[in-house]
Amino acid sequence: MTLPSALLEALHASFAGDALSLAEAERLAYAYDNSRRNALPDAVVFPTTHEQTEALVRACRAHGVPLVARGRGTNTTGATVPVGGGVVASFERMNRILRIDPDNRLAVVEPGVLNGDLQQALKPHGFFWPPDPTSSPWCSIGGNLACNSAGPRTVKYGSPRENTLGMRAVAGTGEGFRCGTYTSKGSTGYDLTRLLIGSEGTLALITEATLKLTPKPSGLRTLRATYRDVGAAAHAVARIMAQPVTPCALEFIDDVALKLARDHGGDSVPLAGAMLMIEVDGEPDTLDGAVEAVSRAARGDGLDSLQVAQTAEETQALWSARKALSPAQRTISPNKINEDVVVPVSRLPELVDGIKRLAAKHDVLIVSFGHAGNGNLHVNLLPRDDAERERAHACLAEVFELVIRLDGTLSGEHGIGLVKREFMPLALQPSTLGLMRAVKAAFDPDGILNPGKLLP
Repeated sequence: MTLPSALLEALHASFAGDALSLAEAERLAYAYDNSRRNALPDAVVFPTTHEQTEALVRACRAHGVPLVARGRGTNTTGATVPVGGGVVASFERMNRILRIDPDNRLAVVEPGVLNGDLQQALKPHGFFWPPDPTSSPWCSIGGNLACNSAGPRTVKYGSPRENTLGMRAVAGTGEGFRCGTYTSKGSTGYDLTRLLIGSEGTLALITEATLKLTPKPSGLRTLRATYRDVGAAAHAVARIMAQPVTPCALEFIDDVALKLARDHGGDSVPLAGAMLMIEVDGEPDTLDGAVEAVSRAARGDGLDSLQVAQTAEETQALWSARKALSPAQRTISPNKINEDVVVPVSRLPELVDGIKRLAAKHDVLIVSFGHAGNGNLHVNLLPRDDAERERAHACLAEVFELVIRLDGTLSGEHGIGLVKREFMPLALQPSTLGLMRAVKAAFDPDGILNPGKLLP
């Protein structure tokens, strides 16, 4: 696409100096995300104010030019790839923490604030924002909200939807609006805040977020349990989640993942049929009881070992397997297919068993790990050549079919983007998709915001 000259004039008027880039080298840097999909935008702009964002949306709408909002590009679904060309709006310079209000347990931030930077800023106040994706040192709050990105702590504290009070945003009409509250309770009209979270920039561009803060527990204990096989570990997850103490992290790692991690990370990574990493938090006088309750649930048929870390060094050693997984997978397959399906926790044993069968059926290496306390499993298919890639895509379709049969859904935190659009009719009936399209038309009547994403 060649941008109309009138639009270029409007962009130059709103974005002076290096706030607008038309150079091919810089446009290439904003052409892809962690999905490895790519498409070259025609221009990249760097908004720093809400008013600039309103002017940008109005200009793009007037000329029918696609507009894609971007955080730091850490998503794995192609959600920020500008498939229709047009303009990419990178919010990396809109990165101020506007307010930290411990009395009201909230923080007001711009979308470009990094998750990790926010957590550091909250520490002196004794609070944290619960969503903590693995990419938290690099991912932005705006990106977390756009994809409802969560992480291990979701099992106890919830996702961005449960931890965001309100927003300021710009719809596809170019009209700015506020939604939500500065209060922990509110029942005034439709909940547009939760609607925007997870909408992947297809409804509006977020320019400010009011986040709900949680007091940071003063104590934390880490446990590691190994099991004879994946079925035993999956049943242990169900037992742990059925008792009163909710862990703040409950991570599952299968046997294939453990072997890969050991090959990459050394002998500190155990070899077992499967492993659970469990964390409980709270005040020090409650932790011993919480550890004992979770340990009782973790014990059962198939348990090989159960360790409780006593020091920070031991905690780090126990987490070594989880930390070694990503680099280990990259050494095997640069074309890794990373999915994050979810099923009810009680159906997790069936999901794990079904994935094993599909891996054997299609002769594809599959590594499974993830946030088992939510039933959120990261299913990583690792094809190494063209033939395996073809088998992996056939296998993936059957993985999604299995998930839906188990009352699950396509994504827990990565979102849909480009990668899973075609599978949406598996998860949602036509009338539901029709209502979603009507919502999209209300917010973005000309379809300029992140076209080609989310909805099939």
